[in-house]
Amino acid sequence: MKVLVCDNLSPKGIQILKNEKGLTVDIKTGMKPDELIAAVPGYNALIIRSSTRATAEVMEAGKDLKVIGRAGVGLDNVDVEAATKRGIVVMNAPGGNTITTAEHAVAMLMAVSRNIPQAAVSMKHNKWEKKKFMGVEVFGKRLGVIGLGRI
Repeated sequence: MKVLVCDNLSPKGIQILKNEKGLTVDIKTGMKPDELIAAVPGYNALIIRSSTRATAEVMEAGKDLKVIGRAGVGLDNVDVEAATKRGIVVMNAPGGNTITTAEHAVAMLMAVSRNIPQAAVSMKHNKWEKKKFMGVEVFGKRLGVIGLGRI
């Protein structure tokens, strides 16, 4: 089975694919839509993230495609209807980035509580306004994150 990886994946993920018996893995990132259409014939699987769009035209060119894997949550960059019509299985990895995203949310919460973005801009303008950007300590306080989705 031939796999075309179109967007950056972690080296660990690539290694897992390459260790799978019977898989030939090619990595071609940064392709424009017409380059992807030209490259996809002969591949059985397409792995994408957010940058690549799996359009009806891509699937038409990829006559041997059997599966499209989206390394991420959404499928907004995959024409699921076109894939269904062609019998192509579409999968995503909704939990793949939950830890990273949750950690990022906490980091942003801390940055906002300490005025880090504003202080960084001030520093870039060669100012040292320490008292202006003191922020607040979060110790002893209750914090909450209100959000939607799985994270």
